[in-house]
Amino acid sequence: MKIVLFQIAKTSESYIQTGVNEYIQRLKHYCNFELETFELKKFKGDVEQQKSEEGKLLLSQITPADFVVLLDEQGKEFSSQGFSDWLQKKMNMGMQRIVFVIGGAYGFDAQVYSRANEKIALSKMTFSHQMVRLFFTEQLYRAFTILKGEKYHHH
Repeated sequence: MKIVLFQIAKTSESYIQTGVNEYIQRLKHYCNFELETFELKKFKGDVEQQKSEEGKLLLSQITPADFVVLLDEQGKEFSSQGFSDWLQKKMNMGMQRIVFVIGGAYGFDAQVYSRANEKIALSKMTFSHQMVRLFFTEQLYRAFTILKGEKYHHH
């Protein structure tokens, strides 16, 4: 199974990118993981147009067979153990590719919500779309260490 994380725009804060890169390197020991970044021009002041264009771009990269999970504050919340259990179930189902999606600064367009198979929230708190990148990659890494019975989860 391949796990892909889609994100809109490059990470602008170097400390976030450093952390994300660290977890991407660690994930290579557990899964086929790929980070895809999509650049799009800014539509100044037109939030709906921005979301629509981001949505079209994201959807153009999703195949019919992909299992799409939006990282969205309205999604289902998990503990770290619960997320690892969820991930194990998806792997057991023999899915080819799970695509996790972090929206842009304004969230997702309705067309992206319509295509999603599930929504997951990292917290009840709202985080910047940039911080979500770091939190998600860390939690994905943590989930694999839990599944492998490694000590990272309780270090």
